[in-house]
Amino acid sequence: MTNMDGESQTLRSSDGHGKAGGWITFPFTIATVAGLNIAAAGWMNNLTVYLIEEFGMNSIDAAQVSNVMNGSVNFVPVVAAILADSFFGCFSIVWSSSLISLLGIILLALTSTIDTLRPQQLCNDGSDICTSPTKLQFAVLYGGVALASIGLGGMRTNIATIGANQFLDSKYQNMYFNWFFFTMYTGTVIGATVIVYIEDNVSWKFGYFVCVAANLIGLVVFLVGSRFYHYGKLEGSPFTSLARVIVATIRKRKLPISAENWYYGPHANDDETMQNSPSRSFGFLNHAALKCEGDVKQDNSIAKPWKLCTVSEVEDFKSLMRTLPLWSSSIFLSTPIAVLISLSVLQALAMDRHLGTHFQIPAGSIPVIILVTTAIFLLIFDRFLFPSWEKLTSQSVTPFKRIGVGHVLTFIGLGVAALVESKRLNQARVGARISVLWLVPHLVLIGIGEAFHFPGQVSLYYQEFPTSLKSVSTSLTWLVIAISFYLSTALIDLVRRTTSWLPSDINQGRIDNFYWVFAIIGVLNFGYYLLCVWFYKRKIGNKVVHHRASNALDK
Repeated sequence: MTNMDGESQTLRSSDGHGKAGGWITFPFTIATVAGLNIAAAGWMNNLTVYLIEEFGMNSIDAAQVSNVMNGSVNFVPVVAAILADSFFGCFSIVWSSSLISLLGIILLALTSTIDTLRPQQLCNDGSDICTSPTKLQFAVLYGGVALASIGLGGMRTNIATIGANQFLDSKYQNMYFNWFFFTMYTGTVIGATVIVYIEDNVSWKFGYFVCVAANLIGLVVFLVGSRFYHYGKLEGSPFTSLARVIVATIRKRKLPISAENWYYGPHANDDETMQNSPSRSFGFLNHAALKCEGDVKQDNSIAKPWKLCTVSEVEDFKSLMRTLPLWSSSIFLSTPIAVLISLSVLQALAMDRHLGTHFQIPAGSIPVIILVTTAIFLLIFDRFLFPSWEKLTSQSVTPFKRIGVGHVLTFIGLGVAALVESKRLNQARVGARISVLWLVPHLVLIGIGEAFHFPGQVSLYYQEFPTSLKSVSTSLTWLVIAISFYLSTALIDLVRRTTSWLPSDINQGRIDNFYWVFAIIGVLNFGYYLLCVWFYKRKIGNKVVHHRASNALDK
């Protein structure tokens, strides 16, 4: 089969018969991403409004439900990735998660269709709380939200992994990740605008059933493409081998390591070739592969699995250790973005949102600017910028470069946001409102930065993690988002308690100071990222090379 550039990219199927993988699988996986993200954005983005209007919840309770939902959507991918890598494989997790998501959205659609599944709206006295929902109504509502959240989270990273697994060359894996994120963002924008408009202006029932249809189409398309996919072999739970490395290292920690030591050479992964001696980085872990009397049977198999590990298992553990500092820098990159998204809605409410005399931009739609910008620039990068860069420099745009540029654009965007907020406050103090379009420049900068660093992170983790941890590698970015979401909430609460920057009336506060603090943190975090790259040791073939800051972003 042929890929987009005409180069053969076929892989042997897991049973050894026939060929599978390559660009023929691309329409199926990307259509699945589109359908499920359109459906998800349609119900997620308007959930708070639905709870208030149709279930009579007060705004605080509705926000709490929404927060739990967002946290679940971003934490579930980690659990789903572990299940995929250890037991079931990506294919099974994707289709079952898509089915779970479909069932959840159907339950939400039923609450909007059947009167007995939601409380009757009897608020004629101006009360904030209408007729309280019954236990059955709560059960159906929360059951639908839980199933839809779990299904979306389970699908998200594993569809990225199975899509990238169809290609051998990292160049085409990077191309796939670009298209994956472009499709994800585009689908989210469609759901957050078109479907939300239908729910607000036509009916909740019609809007939710559009979500059902989009999810169903994505699931069916994914299953139709099953005969073309490449299915990787499961090696058992990768976390068992990681735990064995820790236990074996502790048990043999007192043994001396010298040039005369013998290491256990058989490889955990048949498709990898590893030198007999482990690398010197994290040298204390090498104890786990030291061969001692009684560790190996006569047939050269391991006699005591929790006392001896293979060299490749030790190196897999080291690859995880080497990546963690880089991963931690992404937390401090994503947290300011989460804060900015939350506060930009409050800023928009205090600004002139009119376009012409009849149309007013919804404040809640302002963050969509980031999604639209990211989607557009992902397309520009993949089709124009990156190919042109490769032709001019004969070098590819690696994940290191993408993440680094994303850092820079993010803290520049935060600085611009601080300047815009300062201008808005000055005008508010004299009773004037500036146009909401003043928010566009820094939101666009943040969106361009996200187009650089978000796919770059997924690509980096995917390429650097061992084969047995591919699904977990792609889930790390969503774990970053989840941590950043909760961390941003905690930081906003801390600032409200300790300063006067975030009062109820933001015109009396200093959000610009908040942005300046994050801009400075962004600069420091970029320095931390460069330091991490400086000391990063990356596996290339059989060797582990030391990256210097001067060239780490160029190779």
